[in-house]
Amino acid sequence: MNDLLQDLLQNRLECYVNHKSKPQRFFVEEIERKNLAEQNRKAEIVKVNGKGKILDVFEEEDVEKVRYQLLMRYVIKQKGQIFIEESIEDRLAEVFRSTIVDDYLLQPEGVTEDETIEVFNQNDMDLYPFNNDAEERISYQYDRRKAVRYAETWWNSYNPKYKKFENDCTNFISQCLHEGGGPMRGYPNRGKGWWMRNSNWSYSWSVAHSLRLYLGNSTIGVRARQVSSPEELLLGDVICYDFEGDGRYNHNTIVTAKDANGMPLVNAHTYNSRARYWAYEDSTAYTPNIKYKFFTIVDG
Repeated sequence: MNDLLQDLLQNRLECYVNHKSKPQRFFVEEIERKNLAEQNRKAEIVKVNGKGKILDVFEEEDVEKVRYQLLMRYVIKQKGQIFIEESIEDRLAEVFRSTIVDDYLLQPEGVTEDETIEVFNQNDMDLYPFNNDAEERISYQYDRRKAVRYAETWWNSYNPKYKKFENDCTNFISQCLHEGGGPMRGYPNRGKGWWMRNSNWSYSWSVAHSLRLYLGNSTIGVRARQVSSPEELLLGDVICYDFEGDGRYNHNTIVTAKDANGMPLVNAHTYNSRARYWAYEDSTAYTPNIKYKFFTIVDG
């Protein structure tokens, strides 16, 4: 089994940099998507490393199924500079008669948290009081270095200090903002403020669309200013993604570096990734209708 997966991985790795190699059909679309995304930013993948770990093996009827985790590390060259991008993939391989007949991602990107539907089923912002004039303004200074260090430390693991979610992207970004000095407020009202305490949390802490609304409207506690382009963002700032372009945002990332063109590289959870190009054109969730919101965090 290890040999089968190793051969499959080697084929995939080679095809990113050797365009004459023929990839297995499972990987054709994602290899093409990744290489095109790099071309669009005038960059090139010059080397790819991959390391796999088998997590579980089980049978269904006469098909053996192998759940495994794959660490991918891309070496990317742009304007003479070298960047390292990393990601973790949870995958499932299906084996029939000693042949891999299918291989796919177990955790597709762009999964919208269930609570989004529960809370934001209408566009009446009065129902979701992110601001309350009766609350005192909380003074804070956002430490971008601490936020970025946290994002770099925990991009591929989970801090036991916080609750872990199955769809963890927004929870991770909230942790980064908080570790950078962002003050919580609003407890215990889940529809108000931004907080996590005692195994409970606000919707804005854990739900992608709710955090996007909070950053766009809060005037107390963590505050942000929307900017018009990604190059205006600083390290520690946040990008929100509406993959379908339907007005409901379903992913968030934090800026942790800039590329040779001064464009953001981001870290994220759920599909765990580090120093990924901000536009997500290589994502399985990407559509031509994608919309972004760019928020720079301001001191309180």
